Amino acid sequence: MSAGRLLVNSGTFAAVTAHGDVHGTRGTATDGLFVRDARHLSRWLLTAGGAAPNAPAPLTLPTPLTLLTSSGDGCVLTPAGTRDNPPAYTVFRRQAVAEGALTEHVRLVSNSGEPSAVELELHVDADFADQFELRADHRVYDKPGARRTAHDTPDGVAFHYRRGESWSSRTTVTASPPPHRTRPADGEGEGTARVLTWRFELPAHGAADLRLTVLAVPHGTGEPSPPGSPGTVRERLEADTGAFAGARPRPRDLTSWEELARACEQGLADLARLRVPTSGPGGEALRVPAAGVPWFLGLFGRDSLLTSLFALPYRPALAADTLLALAAVQGTREDPSRLEQPGRIVHEVRHGELAHFRQVPYGRYYGSVDATPLFLVLLESHASATGDPALARRLEPQARAAVEWMFRDGGLGGNGYLRYTSDAAGGGLVNQNWKDSADAIRFSDGARAEGALAVCEVQGYAYDALVRTARLARAVWGDPRWAGFLEEAAADLRDRFRRDFWMPEHAFPALALDGGDRRVDTLASDAGHLLWSGILSPEEERAVGRRLLRPDFFSGFGIRTLAAGQVPYHPLSYHLGSIWPHDNALIVLGLARRGLAEEARTVAHGLVRAAAAHGWRLPEVMAGYGRDEHPDPVPYPHSSSPQAWAAATPLALLTALRESGGAAGLTRR
Repeated sequence: MSAGRLLVNSGTFAAVTAHGDVHGTRGTATDGLFVRDARHLSRWLLTAGGAAPNAPAPLTLPTPLTLLTSSGDGCVLTPAGTRDNPPAYTVFRRQAVAEGALTEHVRLVSNSGEPSAVELELHVDADFADQFELRADHRVYDKPGARRTAHDTPDGVAFHYRRGESWSSRTTVTASPPPHRTRPADGEGEGTARVLTWRFELPAHGAADLRLTVLAVPHGTGEPSPPGSPGTVRERLEADTGAFAGARPRPRDLTSWEELARACEQGLADLARLRVPTSGPGGEALRVPAAGVPWFLGLFGRDSLLTSLFALPYRPALAADTLLALAAVQGTREDPSRLEQPGRIVHEVRHGELAHFRQVPYGRYYGSVDATPLFLVLLESHASATGDPALARRLEPQARAAVEWMFRDGGLGGNGYLRYTSDAAGGGLVNQNWKDSADAIRFSDGARAEGALAVCEVQGYAYDALVRTARLARAVWGDPRWAGFLEEAAADLRDRFRRDFWMPEHAFPALALDGGDRRVDTLASDAGHLLWSGILSPEEERAVGRRLLRPDFFSGFGIRTLAAGQVPYHPLSYHLGSIWPHDNALIVLGLARRGLAEEARTVAHGLVRAAAAHGWRLPEVMAGYGRDEHPDPVPYPHSSSPQAWAAATPLALLTALRESGGAAGLTRR
């Protein structure tokens, strides 16, 4: 998203220009105010014009304002001026978002020793577009019975959207002081856009204030509380962020590597703001890490689990809330339209109109092959890290159901593997591992893998899940017989995996087995996850770990998703040569755990170097170009930022370096 400023808070975000405006754009530069997967403000344009109050000519027509400066929550604007005729007034805009709301304070300050008048106009509209309509894939969705309306109120305007009898949303805009005039926007015809106009009489060197509040009421929700002024919201948000990011243990107290500490601090601040409200199995209020902005500000199984896992040694409450939230929406029945099966952990949860009407399958979509084993991995990891088995004891039924899904529907039973098939025919995902773009799983000659795919890293997750769940069965649930079964299944899976996936000619595992059990022979970063899960032998781990540090994989900023030089490699693809920080985080954790400390430090330093180049905020993904091609990491054009598992990556690096050999791994080289 290329908007100038991004405001995020409690599951609500606003993407605005550096001027503070919203133009209603679509695609990679989509802007607006978004709540629960819908755009509740699609136009928010401030213009101004002015003249001396006693001048015979009327006020000039409102014109766009010139930007002097823009910061995180505001900007400073003026009308056009010159050295000999400087601007007569300055406009200070401050904006903030709270849950379901946008608040703005506009302050007009006269720069003149003479009285003057200023007319402000605010162009406002709400299109209530679903996020899936706004992406860059140009999809069009029928909306029979849909109707948008707007009506003026004494202090602003109210927008309403209805579709049939089962869907309604609204957005209200209120102003203090109320507008002097409200009219339909010129050229809008039957449209809902409005222009609100105020005339302010400014005394010499005087000032005037305009306070604006936007409240979004998505379908099925109540009206949010008025948020207060931008300053008040900012103070609350900073206090909340500070309480999360500044809690102990603090990364700065655990490392003398200043750059890593700064990346961890930025990551914690981003994670604090990416938390979204949801509920647990008993209706308890939770806050879980959303996947990222702009398109993924909600609960995502894989993303929320890995993010919580990376943050577990430092902020274990994230893991507890994530596990409870996912337990609350765990699959309970067979529903092929959204791939739900009993025991399966959800891939994503959406609240938008298109999901409600089943025009997209993502309202509660289960198209993930790896969220279920990762749920089990995090559950045991949480009990181990905190020393408190209470949550594992509470979620025993959900854990047993998850294991049963892996054997029954996932494909692990009968000496099989966890597999998935394309859901393209149902409008869902072709690939259902973390590399979920349609072209991600390819042979080295470029051919796409077909059929029921068993991707390598997922088998590692399954192995780890079985081993860890066996520990819980033995130590927490008092079921040694089931623990023995799980341990035996894990050992068998490990033996079969090393036989079926290992490619002796490359000393490297295959990316996947296709539907005919042919090895997908591409050299891919997924193999590095196997070091973390422990499914390989020590000799295989050393071979894989060292191979990943060769120049075709390691760019200097991170390990590429695909080794360069292969036919499918493309440095600007989403999964065929780009660099993903979270992918690297799992690899670094694995390198550290398998005794490859120098390799772990090398990758960690590349990632911290990339974080420094991005203002200490790692993006979701970077282009695959190496330091030999460009001295700084090259941005990936469609990367989300902030993004949760990228934000948590520095925490995983800190954990890995602490595990891999003490102070030598914690200081700058």
